[in-house]
Order: sequence, then C-alpha cells, then structure tokens
Amino acid sequence: MSNGVLDSFREFLETQRAPERELLVVNWDGPEQVESLLQRAFGSLSLDLEQRHRPEMGENLVVLVEDGTVVASSSLEALQRAVLFVNVDLYRTGLSGIDRYEAPDVLTAMDEMLFSLRGFPASTKEKLLLVVMSRFIEKRALEAGQGRLDVAFQELSRMEDEYGTAKVYERLARSDLEVHVYGVPDAVPEVDGITVHAGESERYRRSWFVVFRPPPGEEPAALLAMEAGPNENEWDAMWTYDRGRVGRLGDIVENGF
Repeated sequence: MSNGVLDSFREFLETQRAPERELLVVNWDGPEQVESLLQRAFGSLSLDLEQRHRPEMGENLVVLVEDGTVVASSSLEALQRAVLFVNVDLYRTGLSGIDRYEAPDVLTAMDEMLFSLRGFPASTKEKLLLVVMSRFIEKRALEAGQGRLDVAFQELSRMEDEYGTAKVYERLARSDLEVHVYGVPDAVPEVDGITVHAGESERYRRSWFVVFRPPPGEEPAALLAMEAGPNENEWDAMWTYDRGRVGRLGDIVENGF
C-alpha cells in the first residue's frame, strides 16, 4: 500500500517556518531538582535553554524570546502544574488535563517549530509536551463548539481504556463539532456523534494528529507527529495555528484516510 499520506505528512513537517527563538530561565531561585526537570522537559528541543538575570522581571519565569523580543512567558508554578510535576497519566485518567490545567504559554507559542521528542522510557517528559498540546487543541475545539476535529489515536482502544480521554470525547461528541477519530481497531469505540476511521496500515500506526478546523471567526490549531525511523516512541512533531496550513493538513487527513 502506498505511503502517500505519510509522505505528505513528512513534507508538511519539513516545511515549517519557525523564526529564531530561544528559551530563557529568568531570575532563577528554585531547587536544583526542579531545574533538572526543566532540562528534561525542554533540554532536547532545538532551543537554547539559558539562565538570565533580569531585575525588571519576576522570579522563576521561563520566557520565549523571538528575534530578541519576549513573545511568551510562564511562571515556574504554571510549568510545574502542567508538565514538571505530573506525568502523562494525569491527562489520560483524569479530567484535569482539559478542565483545570492550562497549557503553558511558552509551550503553546512554540508553533511552527520541528521537534524531535522521545517517549518513555527514554524520557518521561518530552512526549508529555505533545499530550499537553493535544489537550490544548481539544479544549479550543470544545470551547468553539463548532467546526471539524480530526484526531489520530494510533490505537482506538485508548478512547475506552483512558478514562480522562473517554470523558473528553464524550463531551466533544455532545457539541456541534464534527468529530472524526482514526486508529487501529483493537477496540472500536461506539460514541454517538463521533465518526470512526479504522485501519491497519502504517498511516494509522505511525501518525498522531489533532486538527481543528473552526468556523469563520474562531482560531484554528493543529498538531502533527510522526514516528521517527524504525524506533517506536520517538517522534518528529510540530503544531501550527496558521489557517492555511491547518486547512492543508486537514485536507491531507480527510482525503487520505
């Protein structure tokens, strides 16, 4: 079977257009173990993670700098709640991932950047960034309540086995959104209001996407990740809010599965 969809996904990832960025830890006054968690979460990204002293700013801030200008900042507390002091099970087993915890601004502002991320056991934090961003896009779709949401799970059983995920998609299904889910049919969820696309080919097994195409006036968003090479649990990934690119990715999904 042709890998045309995967080739299109790869081309999409390779045409990202991120500006020059760096990640700074400003006025650090925290314990070494927390600094280590920061390094584990963000240290493998294609960004320099450096400490700086800025008297005019508060303590323990992580800021994203773009072409010399601060474009986003997050407190250490916000990062601890969403990434550093949690693991992926928080987002799988509970509702807090979409209801209580906001995705850190420094993470959501890293759009159009190509990341290479590892899952467990190589890393306990890197893949979590993709989970946080997936929930961020799902929440945006839920708040809009209209448009189309396409989501790849790889294994459809996750929609039933992960309590938090199941509850999120029950809520999405009750909205006026058109919701489509994709994956290997190890278990086929039966949720009114959700269209299931099942298959065994590589395009189902090796891709992870969350694509929200909203009605006019609402903000689009999309995440795409692909397994990198022969190793499972290693990913090339990016997210975008560009309406044209979100639409293009949505067309690839809609016409290729």
